[in-house]
Amino acid sequence: MEENDEKDKNVYAGSHQRSTCPYSGSGKSTLMNIIGCLDQATKGTFFLDGQDISKCSENEMSDIRLNKIGFVFQSFHLLPRQSAISNVEMPLNYAHVPKKERRERAFAALDRVGLADRVDFRPNQLSGGQMQRVAIARAIVNNPRLLLADEPTGALDSKSGRQVMELFQKLNDEGVSVLMITHDPDIAAHAKRVVMIRDGELQEKR
Repeated sequence: MEENDEKDKNVYAGSHQRSTCPYSGSGKSTLMNIIGCLDQATKGTFFLDGQDISKCSENEMSDIRLNKIGFVFQSFHLLPRQSAISNVEMPLNYAHVPKKERRERAFAALDRVGLADRVDFRPNQLSGGQMQRVAIARAIVNNPRLLLADEPTGALDSKSGRQVMELFQKLNDEGVSVLMITHDPDIAAHAKRVVMIRDGELQEKR
């Protein structure tokens, strides 16, 4: 990922970094929307996986979100009446993946996050940490280049939060680039690189 204005900021393949936001109104939502290909920058250029997003159509941006970016949020956004494996299959439905392959890939993603024994459980049968791991499995089921996480430990107790951070580290070790937004300096300390957002600008933390 490259973002270009007066300053250049890069997220390299396989990297693991955090952006910390010390207060509301710092520009976090705008940054997340641009990196997540939900909005286009009004100034400068943004490259994702070598592609200039400013030149993409809405349909092209939709394809990028589906195939290259995995999203994880503080609220898990799971369908309450669907099983864990059905929730994880959702992105594959949009990608028109055949049913048999959908099931195999969803199971593999749940196994990857340590939930192979919970595939038929509904969200109300899972702990908070387990629900977030289902959400992470959903985010990685399409093998994205970038995992974009917005306060993913914010709704979890400290033990579950540590487990999620360990999972992010494992995914990063496997080659997934992880970009996480957090207000928590203890969570940010897990990252290989930390940048801060102040008044709409990114500042490297050393």
